[in-house]
Amino acid sequence: MNISLNWLKEFVRIEKTHEEVSNALTAIGLEVETVESYDPIKGGLRGLVLGEVKTCQKHPNADKLTCTRVDIGSEIVPIVCGAPNVAAGQKVIVATVGATLHPTSGEAFTIKKAKIRGEESQGMICAEDEIGLGTSHDGIMVLETTLPNGTPAAQYFEMTEDSVFVIGLTPNRIDAASHFGTARDLAAAWELDLCRHDLSAFKVDNQNRKIAIEVKNPEACVRYAGLTMTGVKVAPSPEWLQQRLKAIGLSPINNLVDATNYVLHELGQPLHAFDADKITGNKVIVRTLAHDTPFVTLDKQTRKLHANDLMICDANEKPMCIAGVFGGAESGVSASTNAIFLESACFSSTYVRRTSQFHGLKTDASFRFERGTDPNMPVFALKRAAMLIKQLAGGEISSEITDIYPNPVQPFEIEVKYKHIDRLIGKKLEKQTIKSILNRLEINILAESEESIKVSVPPYRVDVQREADVIEEILRIYGFAQVEIGSYLKSDYLAEFPEVDRFKIVRGLTEMLAGLGFSEMITNSLTKPSYSASLQMLGNERDVEIANKLSNDLGVMRQTLIFSGLEVLAYNINRRQKDLKLFEFGKTYQKTEGEGLEKYVEREKLAIFLTGNRQAETWQSRSEPLRFADMADAVSKVLAKMGIKDFEQQELDFEPFQYGLAWTNKKTEWAKIGLLKKTVTAQLDIKQEVFYAELDLETLLKRYNPTRTFTEIPKFPSVRRDLSLVLDKAVSYESLKKIAFQTEKNFLERINVFDVYEGDKVGEGKKSYSLSFVLQDLNATLTDQVIEKTMTKLMNAFETQAGAVIRK
Repeated sequence: MNISLNWLKEFVRIEKTHEEVSNALTAIGLEVETVESYDPIKGGLRGLVLGEVKTCQKHPNADKLTCTRVDIGSEIVPIVCGAPNVAAGQKVIVATVGATLHPTSGEAFTIKKAKIRGEESQGMICAEDEIGLGTSHDGIMVLETTLPNGTPAAQYFEMTEDSVFVIGLTPNRIDAASHFGTARDLAAAWELDLCRHDLSAFKVDNQNRKIAIEVKNPEACVRYAGLTMTGVKVAPSPEWLQQRLKAIGLSPINNLVDATNYVLHELGQPLHAFDADKITGNKVIVRTLAHDTPFVTLDKQTRKLHANDLMICDANEKPMCIAGVFGGAESGVSASTNAIFLESACFSSTYVRRTSQFHGLKTDASFRFERGTDPNMPVFALKRAAMLIKQLAGGEISSEITDIYPNPVQPFEIEVKYKHIDRLIGKKLEKQTIKSILNRLEINILAESEESIKVSVPPYRVDVQREADVIEEILRIYGFAQVEIGSYLKSDYLAEFPEVDRFKIVRGLTEMLAGLGFSEMITNSLTKPSYSASLQMLGNERDVEIANKLSNDLGVMRQTLIFSGLEVLAYNINRRQKDLKLFEFGKTYQKTEGEGLEKYVEREKLAIFLTGNRQAETWQSRSEPLRFADMADAVSKVLAKMGIKDFEQQELDFEPFQYGLAWTNKKTEWAKIGLLKKTVTAQLDIKQEVFYAELDLETLLKRYNPTRTFTEIPKFPSVRRDLSLVLDKAVSYESLKKIAFQTEKNFLERINVFDVYEGDKVGEGKKSYSLSFVLQDLNATLTDQVIEKTMTKLMNAFETQAGAVIRK
């Protein structure tokens, strides 16, 4: 963003150098990236002065040259001149030795002392094209002036040098995206008076040209104001206006367009001028149009509109302008325009940002609307622009201002505690200092107590909506440099952080899984509707559809992480990377059913995929395929990392699984693992086995237990005993484990299954489990009698509760 120092001086009295202004702007958060000098004429006429020709004689050695002596104030110098119209007594422009001239055409050159045909010359008497003031080269410029000799030429031509601050404006500071906004901050920092335009002379001349306004989308158009002007004359802008615009990098167009651009950069309020004769039906309608409606913009390109593009239309609902972004080719101001409709509005930042991105259009207007303009500025800016246009193009204001503002934006009310101000700034400020800064920032104090103040923040400060934001504003104007650095540094905050730090836990799980040889993946939440249609438990009726889908393949939000993960597996397998261990933290999305439920459900999950071999084959070891137990081990380690122990394992009937297992607690499912059915993997043309695990991260976070208990290493040895049990196939290992720990609570440390057999030797419908039991007494060495008694108790429990036959 470019800000002119001379322009700033119209709003605040600045008597400091441009370096001091630059430093002040940076200190209050408007970082000046560079300061550029601007000259109305290239070179700024530096080194050129007014001179008076004292004598004029023919050159002795050249017929077309003249030898003159010119008084340049500090001295009288000889100059050889080739102009036919030079004469004694003339006031002229003299380029002194060392001056660099920038002619209208051609390269710049520097004046040096020289001898021309044997006669000394210490300067140059200039024609207008030689100093960039015009194109005439018929002779030297002869001036009519009483200014003394030696007066700088820039002073005679009333050319004022300007300094332009190039500010790297952050997105939150759109309130400063104008000369008035920047001056407002400077006035607050330096405790100066802020000058405002006096619009008391604004008046409506007649009611001859009223144009009606209808806003059909008040959500997208917060406020819309307009008036009509007649009898205007399109012409080039005056020199002062052209120079103002050129200083900040804009190209002048004509007086009407330049006036709207001028007010935009002056007040930060975008405006648009329509040719009133091109508004069919003398009515403006603000609305959206059908998708793919064609529209020709100012750059002569035909664009297909999006259904959410807010448009300014005529009575026939024919589009004339993309609201807040770009004008139309058919409704804009032209050389023949003599009546205009002037628009000043506040459009929704969301709508303008979406439209700007969709069409790839970035304009000065969209830059401001995207970030949020002042809803209280449109009428003020409209009056300012109308008065300026009358000054520049003549004409009359031929209608009252129509201002449609159905839901006025209210100021933000915030309570600020003094102790929080002192704590965050790191220095105790006097209450009067705090209130003075807030008043200078136009933040009104509504109520005050010993502990706090209640303030009202104007709507144009879209970035100040919390207590911490107000404190930041106080510090910004008070000055970071005025806060002394203590002997040690610390930071503070107002936000409350949860005891369970989700990001820290997820990072810990990520590091653990990576240590186990897994790789993290991140997949798209948008997916194909055909995936959910392939599983009855999902179904398309539960899909969350995308309103503005880019393609059918990305038409819905995913209901499960299975298919997005399988796409990654398929991509790698097709490139001969078949041994894969992957995981992803991602979200699933579903519509809900039934009364009392929310319309949508969004859940965060941890998905783990295993396929291929554990490791590549080497001369030391053969490759072994990944198994169900490998997945179970990974899930167990995740639960252990979360500090979760009180869970049960149950066989799982889950539609995508050929077989599976669930980790549950009190009917709450925490995790499930299984082998994916071939009908599922075949959708991605995956032919090898894929094991899948899914953990409900939100549920696990609620049960997260960071406490770790450490015990002393036992001083007494443990004992292992094995049992072989013949059971019905329906009896699970988990049930045996539960029986064992319920039966023996003193000495049983752990239980493990090391062999499973099914076959003719145990009978039909039967299976054999070989179990190991580790017994431990922390206070004494276990005796044979205690061991035998414990094992007998376990065997009796298995026989009576599980119908087991002990193989001896």
